[in-house]
Amino acid sequence: MTDYIPVLHGGTDLRADELDTIESAKSIAAALVRLGYRSEVIALDIDFTVLETIAMTKPLAVFNLVESIRGDGRLGHLACSLLQHFNLSYTGAGETAFFQSNSKRLSKSLLRAANLPTPREWRDMAAAGQKVIVKSVNEHASFGMDQQSIVEGHEAEEEIARREKEFGGRFFAEAYIPGREFNISMVETKKGPMVLPIAEMRFDGLPEGTYPIVDYAAKWDEESDVYHHTRRRFGLEAREPDLASELSRICVDCWYAADLSGYARVDFRVDPAGRIYILEYNANPCLAPDAGFAAALSKADMSYEDGIQMIVEAALAKGLN
Repeated sequence: MTDYIPVLHGGTDLRADELDTIESAKSIAAALVRLGYRSEVIALDIDFTVLETIAMTKPLAVFNLVESIRGDGRLGHLACSLLQHFNLSYTGAGETAFFQSNSKRLSKSLLRAANLPTPREWRDMAAAGQKVIVKSVNEHASFGMDQQSIVEGHEAEEEIARREKEFGGRFFAEAYIPGREFNISMVETKKGPMVLPIAEMRFDGLPEGTYPIVDYAAKWDEESDVYHHTRRRFGLEAREPDLASELSRICVDCWYAADLSGYARVDFRVDPAGRIYILEYNANPCLAPDAGFAAALSKADMSYEDGIQMIVEAALAKGLN
């Protein structure tokens, strides 16, 4: 049996988040080699013949990191479709689940249908007296999100139009939830999804008037205040076991409702009254060695290679997605 597992990505060198995807692909390929596989990094562009070339090598599986093509998140699901077309096993979510997750509006409709808590969309709520946050429908990594994304409800329509003109693609608005933020990584095992240690995003010391959100600058702009004041903290399970248990339960419910597989991340807000809201789930979260998934693995006493191996094993157990 072949031991070849190429790492496929659709990143470009045009944005910091996409450059991070390329570097993540290199790190995963290196981890696969340390695990005893043969691997290389392969970029996917609009010319899909590269997948036909991969198919001819008959790989054990393809490690799929594609979440956008040419910087357009609306095209990310095509990688899953084409991998299935060529009968290639691949890591992560299957075609339908990935397509649903790649649209925040579609995924939130799915969550609401499963009676899982998520902020109300702006079009379904009274505009007066409620702040909303304007987000890209299809892009991840907080692309198109900054401090000016939070506006009064009556300003939402104008802000959506402005951001669509500036960033391209489609934007929408939902209720802004003040409070605490949690990012929870999950990985598939033979017994089902494993919830990794819960990370709380702390915004201690932010300048006055700054909203505590993980926007694009907080993730990617090393010269910004929010980047240096946005920190990850573990230990919720010991400090607040009831909250940790409820967040974990909702994570598992989200996994099954969204038909996730391989690995995922669920982001939450908990408001001052203790109400929990799913901000989004990500079927293809960042796997960089310095990102949240790797940090959660380490907190669970697992190595980066352990996590990569588990993701590969899930793909192989499932066979063709």
